[in-house]
Amino acid sequence: MRESIKNNSILVVGGAGFIGSHLVDKLLSEGAKKVIIIDNLFIGNKENLNEAIRKGAILHVDDAENQEALEYIIEKYKIKIVFNCATKPLNYSFINPSNAYLTNVIVLKNLLELQRKKAFQTLCHYSSSEAYGSAQYQPMDEEHPLAPLTTYAAGKAAADLMLQSYVRMFHLDAFIVRPFNNYGPRQNFEGEMAGVIPITIKKILEGEAPEIHGDGKQTRDFIYVEDTADIVLKVFPIISPGESVNITTDQQTTIKTVVENIIDVMNYNGKVLKKPARTADVQSHRGSVEKLHHMVGQTKKTPFKDGITNTVNWLEMRIH
Repeated sequence: MRESIKNNSILVVGGAGFIGSHLVDKLLSEGAKKVIIIDNLFIGNKENLNEAIRKGAILHVDDAENQEALEYIIEKYKIKIVFNCATKPLNYSFINPSNAYLTNVIVLKNLLELQRKKAFQTLCHYSSSEAYGSAQYQPMDEEHPLAPLTTYAAGKAAADLMLQSYVRMFHLDAFIVRPFNNYGPRQNFEGEMAGVIPITIKKILEGEAPEIHGDGKQTRDFIYVEDTADIVLKVFPIISPGESVNITTDQQTTIKTVVENIIDVMNYNGKVLKKPARTADVQSHRGSVEKLHHMVGQTKKTPFKDGITNTVNWLEMRIH
């Protein structure tokens, strides 16, 4: 029987990041006894954890690629459950392809080795829909081949396969959640690592024209970041070791529609720049929700425009 979140000591690896920090908030609201975070702040931000730290969460600024650092923290706080959200952004893989790949693999390898040595009980590993590559059929279910297009995605796919092999070999309680395209407050909006939604909002706030790369018809399966945290914790007690499940709300949205929604929310009436398509840009991403709904029933689904409005409000406070 898997230990419950309530009254347990939990480690979130990469917990100062966009997705990780929302998970931290959710764990605290679900009654976790202690939430510990390890993050090297490569892309994470202490500010994302302000509220959580006020509620008793503890941040260790350290690198999960160092197995000894992980072991020390797990032992010190008697951690029972680990959520692994550590990664380097997809865009980073175009700057430093091998490092983006290796981070995904090494952090998970360290955790699986510690779990194999009985350092903790349960591991929930965050993969990515990017591991599937471009859709060979739609909607993409969990049996879809892993055919990554970037080294970031290849690292995610390799980590998934490694987890499943450790589960088979050592009977570990470890499983995979595979979120589709998250958006919302706290998503990185600076420099080359920024996501399409925050960078578009930022451009408009700073008086620049937003951009569309390619024809704008490429689709993404956007999910609001708080919905991801909510769904993962619903899946947590039910999913079997070694299994993976898509974390999606099956909201198919073109990049053109995304930009139009932002323009609408922000009352922008300037021009939109057309730019060349990006290399290795996935054309279509639509995740099957069938397995997820079979597990937990209908899930929380924040309307896209509401999510965009929340994101705009959050960014306005940081840019003005």
